[in-house]
Amino acid sequence: MNPINLSETASELPTPWASRLLGRVGTAGVKVLRMDERPVEVEVHDATEVLFVVDGRLELAVGESEFTVGPGELYRVPAGTPHAVRPGSRGTLLIVEVVEG
Repeated sequence: MNPINLSETASELPTPWASRLLGRVGTAGVKVLRMDERPVEVEVHDATEVLFVVDGRLELAVGESEFTVGPGELYRVPAGTPHAVRPGSRGTLLIVEVVEG
């Protein structure tokens, strides 16, 4: 496998917020996507998500709390936790979906 430039891969995706699966490590899926300032409504997943900001920033709402996740930072969203992306999120996001159990 060759090195993957995450920012370049995300910029080549046809639409923002549409992730591309880069590979799997055990039960975890590793994805990349491009954020474009638009919000994403509340969603809940069966898998824990680790959201790592490669560049830009992620404006995240989890429950009643709001967080700004910057470059080089990550946020872990436990499975079954409602969360949403607030306006202003932009850049490259790496997502690791971890099926626990």
